[in-house]
Amino acid sequence: MKAPYYIEILAANGDVERRQRIDALPIRIGRGYDNDFILDDAHTAPAHAIVEDDGTGGLLLRDLGSQNGVIHLGQRQAQVALGGNSIVRLGHTRLRVRASDHPVAPELSDTTMHNWEGLRPAMTGLAMIGASAAFSNWLGDAEAFDPISYLMVIASALGAGLVWAAIWAVANRLFGHTARFGRHLFIIGCGLLAMEAWELGSNVAAYAFSLEVLTRYGRHMFIVIVCAMIYYHLCTIKPQHPRRFGLVSVVLAIIGSTLILLSNLQISGRLADELYMSAIYPPALRLSPDHATDAFFRDAAALQRGADAERGKSSRGEADDDGDE
Repeated sequence: MKAPYYIEILAANGDVERRQRIDALPIRIGRGYDNDFILDDAHTAPAHAIVEDDGTGGLLLRDLGSQNGVIHLGQRQAQVALGGNSIVRLGHTRLRVRASDHPVAPELSDTTMHNWEGLRPAMTGLAMIGASAAFSNWLGDAEAFDPISYLMVIASALGAGLVWAAIWAVANRLFGHTARFGRHLFIIGCGLLAMEAWELGSNVAAYAFSLEVLTRYGRHMFIVIVCAMIYYHLCTIKPQHPRRFGLVSVVLAIIGSTLILLSNLQISGRLADELYMSAIYPPALRLSPDHATDAFFRDAAALQRGADAERGKSSRGEADDDGDE
């Protein structure tokens, strides 16, 4: 290992909190001011450890008789042969030692979209949030147009979006060093528009082509959209961990869908969200072939026979109970 050497203090997640250059060996480490590297840790000794040449060109960290010792790979050790990725714990301090010839990872591609920051994504996100709220209110509004009600709905949606974005911006500031408030607002706006598009598109497609599955299990798509929003929020904070955040989002989607299925089963005794298609549109949108009247009556007769059979079983069960009494 080639001098100079660098001692790095590591956070719990592996990020470097502090780095100091040392030009030559040996390197004395401890809480005392006569050390080459001073630890601000009350759980370390004034003279805690020393880094020296192991005689073969490598580095050796040796405990100097401290009370809490040197911990490596979960075990207390009197001395540790240091590689560039070796992490030791002295007291509550995690550190590693690297030489100047230690290889570093190749440069990451910049995916942070620096040209899409600040006011532009923020205003775009607010516009999408307001538009989705107004459109949703318009679809369900059966009364005369009232501008005050629309303003209240839009204001409530904007307020909720600002709070949601502020929470993510604080997390971004803590873990990503910049807030990126506008980017988080834009993500929320895209997610809400996707929800509105899915609700309208799935209902029209279900009515037009008799695809009842789109309305019976449509809420699961909302779970997917929310988890996708969380994924992009997390990637905005830490863009270097897309696979990890993708796995987290998939797990959250599975948990959310499972909870919906269990809730439906407990409340109504079925897994579907609704028993029949509740969204009815003009007949001109109907593209599925019509069913013959005879087929309708056959299905109705089969349904009646099933209901009569269930009623008969219930009546016999009550009669048996009366007989036992």
